[in-house]
Amino acid sequence: MHIGIPREIKQHEYRVAAIPAGVAELVAAGHRVSIEHDAGAAIGYGDTDYAAAGATVTDAAAVWQAELVFKVKEPQPAEVARLRAGQWLFCYLHLAAAPDLTRALLASGVTAVAFETVLDGAGHTPLLAPMSQIAGRMAIQVGMRALEITAGGRGVLLAGVPGVAPGRVVVLGGGVVGGNAARVALGIGADVTLLDRDASRLRAYDEQYQGRLKTRYANAANIAECVSQADLVIGAAHLPGRRAPHLLTRTQVAAMPRGSALVDVAIDQGGIAETSRPTTHAAPFYVEEGVVHYAVANMPGAVARTSTLALAEITLPYLLRLAGDGRAALAADAGLAAGLNVAAGRIIHAGLAMDLGQPVADWRTLPL
Repeated sequence: MHIGIPREIKQHEYRVAAIPAGVAELVAAGHRVSIEHDAGAAIGYGDTDYAAAGATVTDAAAVWQAELVFKVKEPQPAEVARLRAGQWLFCYLHLAAAPDLTRALLASGVTAVAFETVLDGAGHTPLLAPMSQIAGRMAIQVGMRALEITAGGRGVLLAGVPGVAPGRVVVLGGGVVGGNAARVALGIGADVTLLDRDASRLRAYDEQYQGRLKTRYANAANIAECVSQADLVIGAAHLPGRRAPHLLTRTQVAAMPRGSALVDVAIDQGGIAETSRPTTHAAPFYVEEGVVHYAVANMPGAVARTSTLALAEITLPYLLRLAGDGRAALAADAGLAAGLNVAAGRIIHAGLAMDLGQPVADWRTLPL
């Protein structure tokens, strides 16, 4: 199969879908790989590295002619215009929060498999996990910046100092993002409370941290109480393939201490707060209701080398299966089939269809 790897064009997105070692594996498996000029240049992989691995280094037009396009982030408008019926697209999509993009993909007729909805045998999201780990760890880092006076924050040092209490961090959601955020926040000495609806998950965290991590059930009253006292809130709730749940109303955000911060990691799925709206790495912060918001939809792009190395290794086996025989790969693995969001002009993912109020189709009845 002809596989195309474009250079990412989303603002301040420096990741690349494959590293040279991965390209070499694709070529060894009998596939033809085209990669766009300078696709990996920002993180230290030059065109000569990809050429040595067996790829053809070319322009965007040639890359998008491939039978399967393998990239990191959702296609931007100029890229959507290049899609065609019968083509496969394998990347992050986050369509539940992007109805316009969903409609464009449906109109193109492309078969689109989303990293974030692929499942493993335990029902987890293995292709989302490494970026969730990175985003969770970054959340404390950017949250500390948001709390600085220069960003509009209240000037709180989360770690505290002798004689001064540490900052209070509230993590909404105990999945991969929330767990990693809590780990880093505890590591720097912050006062950390994690809220989740899963009692077994709360027990596991309590045992892991021996009471150093405070845990609360994520009901409306507890959320309101905790965020009203927080210096930093991390929005980490996630529903695979669906829009993030709205956990914070504008009134609740306004009740937070003036100059406190909200890092909404769930913004790529619509965000957990009524006041959240997407920002970019170029202008990551804004103040609303007296609270500094950070809502960058591609957080891991800021640490693109680490992110690329983590992502490229875990996506490659799935790519090899799709490139070998996509329909057979989906039929053989229900978890991989769960990654199929749209195909042949129809919505395939049930959660996406529910959120957008559209009918769902069975991919097995469609031409792919």
